[in-house]
Amino acid sequence: MMDADTMVLPRLEPAEVDVEDPWGEDRPPRRRRAAPPRPATATPRWRLAAWLVPALLMGALGLVGAGAPGLRTEELATWRVATSSWRDVWAGLTVGEVTLAPYHLLMRGWAELFGAADLTLRVPSLLAMVAAAALVGALAGRIFAPGTGVLAGALFAVLPASTRYAQEAQPYALALFAAVLATWFLLPALDRPSLRRLAPYAGAVVLLGLCHAVALLLLVGHGWVVLAFRRGMAGRWLAAAVLGALPAAALLWFGVRDGGHLASGARPDLAALAAAPRELFGVAALGAVLLGLALFSLPLRYAASVCTAWALVPPLGLLLLAQAAPVWSPRSLLFTLPAWATLGAAALSRMRARWAVAGLVAIALAGAPAHAALRTPDGHGQDTRRVAAILDGLRQRGDGVLYGDPGARTLVARYVPGDRRPTDVLAAAPPHGCAGCLGEVRRLWVIHPGERTDPLPPGDGPTERMLRTAYHVAQVWRPAGFTVALLVNERGASA
Repeated sequence: MMDADTMVLPRLEPAEVDVEDPWGEDRPPRRRRAAPPRPATATPRWRLAAWLVPALLMGALGLVGAGAPGLRTEELATWRVATSSWRDVWAGLTVGEVTLAPYHLLMRGWAELFGAADLTLRVPSLLAMVAAAALVGALAGRIFAPGTGVLAGALFAVLPASTRYAQEAQPYALALFAAVLATWFLLPALDRPSLRRLAPYAGAVVLLGLCHAVALLLLVGHGWVVLAFRRGMAGRWLAAAVLGALPAAALLWFGVRDGGHLASGARPDLAALAAAPRELFGVAALGAVLLGLALFSLPLRYAASVCTAWALVPPLGLLLLAQAAPVWSPRSLLFTLPAWATLGAAALSRMRARWAVAGLVAIALAGAPAHAALRTPDGHGQDTRRVAAILDGLRQRGDGVLYGDPGARTLVARYVPGDRRPTDVLAAAPPHGCAGCLGEVRRLWVIHPGERTDPLPPGDGPTERMLRTAYHVAQVWRPAGFTVALLVNERGASA
């Protein structure tokens, strides 16, 4: 019998077990033809441009026309809190949406230092968006390349939604900045999950939850990345994420227990889902363009995985959460906008430089009409100053007013001088109701948010019956986002 041939097996190198790389993205690239050496100053200049150009662009776009639109009813709630006493602020924290409580405290202190003018109240949002644009550019430069960072930050800045929320006294811009900051700190922690790197991440999560608790859905996207690529650090990441989310969780528990609610929104239906791209990106077509560009970025796999999870997982989480509670609101997902911009820039950067710039210019031109509309008096969907001008210009002595919403009452308090406001019939009514005092008011103003075909309040109570039997509608105005009606008492007019 002949001896069998001896087979020599190659020696296998020990595999790296602490880093999971299911798609092989960390493998060394194939050797390519050596590229000509670049100047030593090119990289530092591009790194500087990656955050400086987006910051300057976002600052310019956010500042132009920032004071033109009047405060929306949600912003008027911010103004009301900012101009209240500290005791009233504390008393009202558990009334209404508890996720806004830290923001309202911040704005109360801001107004104490800088005043409560319309533009002044919007400055914190503007500063947050400028910082976010700079950080988006730096983050994309870290994930891909500095040139991609310039594209990502500029793309983020030219989106109409970025300008819109840079010019609103609401917490969404601050939550967006906190989301970018948390993702910025996540990247080095993925490579080396030490306490020194996870502690800043946990601090950014604290800021994220206090700015807007719904934005903590970002952690679901971060968790997907950790489980997919760095399972060895899952326990340490989870500890940091839970510790960071604890302050927001405690706030929600105390607030909901005392009668507050999680967030204003609705249960999603097909119409609400169809309107989401326009509300999130400012223009529905831009949402489709960014989605298409993002699909071209997916083959980058590991490099784009953080942004892919950031863009896609939180909307799915909010959609599931909205099945149990009416919390669906596209503006609550504003913190995903940097991820969409980064994915779009990653796709553009794979083209030649001139085509990438042309694509960015085309996106900016597509959003230009929306940018122009945002800077009109009704650019944010509600022409609150027009409502005040109608009331102030046509009011007569002895007029009364009925407000269909607390926001309408705050509107009048903000924009109509105290000595020129009609009498608030509900505030002056006796304990049994206002029906008995309506007969003494000859002219009655009714202000409702939204456009209504019937300006009279619905219902079958004594007040509603009195309005329909004793008054007739003399004139109706419909400024953007409101219905204003002047009712005249026929018997009072003939007396």
